[in-house]
Amino acid sequence: MTVCAGRCPAPDMPIPWLPHDDPEAPFPSVATALRDPDGLLAAGGDLEPRRLLRAYRHGIFPWFGPGEPILWWSPNPRAVLYPERLHVSRRLTRTLRQGRFGISYDTCFARVVEACAAPRPESRGTWITPQMQAAYAQLHALGHAHSIEVWRDGTLVGGLYGIALGHVFFGESMFSRERDASKVALAHLCARLRHLGFGLLDCQVVSGHLLSMGAERVPRSHFLTLLDRLADAGPSAWHTRPEPGEAPA
Repeated sequence: MTVCAGRCPAPDMPIPWLPHDDPEAPFPSVATALRDPDGLLAAGGDLEPRRLLRAYRHGIFPWFGPGEPILWWSPNPRAVLYPERLHVSRRLTRTLRQGRFGISYDTCFARVVEACAAPRPESRGTWITPQMQAAYAQLHALGHAHSIEVWRDGTLVGGLYGIALGHVFFGESMFSRERDASKVALAHLCARLRHLGFGLLDCQVVSGHLLSMGAERVPRSHFLTLLDRLADAGPSAWHTRPEPGEAPA
């Protein structure tokens, strides 16, 4: 799940440009992505649903700052989290058992994205521009993008959002307005993914926070192999109704 601290790299890199008027135009091979900055693959194009879904299916995602062209990335190594390997600390386990937070799915997608886009103390800017928010709202309306909401006394205090393809969930961003709220969202997401048979949560870029919760670095080639097996496993199972007992372990 990507957080852009400050500005993303400048667009004057030696990379291919995608046509704006052809959403079916192929992406370059991810093997041609730059090593510095890690994973920068292409620029241009648009954020139409067809292009976005094709990008994710091939291990590519958009990430760019305000005023910059659309930049497409496929880093190596990739940060992933296998849902069954989520690390839940003793403190988080107590928080989950206390039941202080309520959980919902897909009830206020736009609010979650907006909260993820809000300025953060550790960041000078955001990559979740109005253009990105509109694009993912389209994917949500089409049934591909989803949110997990964390509530405290009727107030939205945390959550995350991402895209489900087949049996892969591509995490985009998370936010927290109370201690552990984003961790609670992640724990419930992994429980849901396990229950529905998802095999992979893509975290995109390595961070200490995600590593502490069980995320791993895998070579891009292995990540693409996992996508070939899991992202083509038929329609996403996300819309399957959760069982009453579905909850973090």
